[in-house]
Amino acid sequence: MQQEAVLEALAPTAIRTLFEDWMTQLEKEVLTFVKGKRDVSPEVLAKEFNISLESGKYLVKRLKEEGKI
Repeated sequence: MQQEAVLEALAPTAIRTLFEDWMTQLEKEVLTFVKGKRDVSPEVLAKEFNISLESGKYLVKRLKEEGKI
């Protein structure tokens, strides 16, 4: 998680907290969206949630690593 270490060094605590709150909410919405679907691509998430493709890739990776999808 080298990227997270870089973010921690650069982002003030308040911004990190806001980001984590947003990410937690987004994860809940994504999990609701993917429920009952076999597989969801980063492209589908990017379009559905109006986020970048990179964010979609990050979400899929993060949720898979956490065993949520």
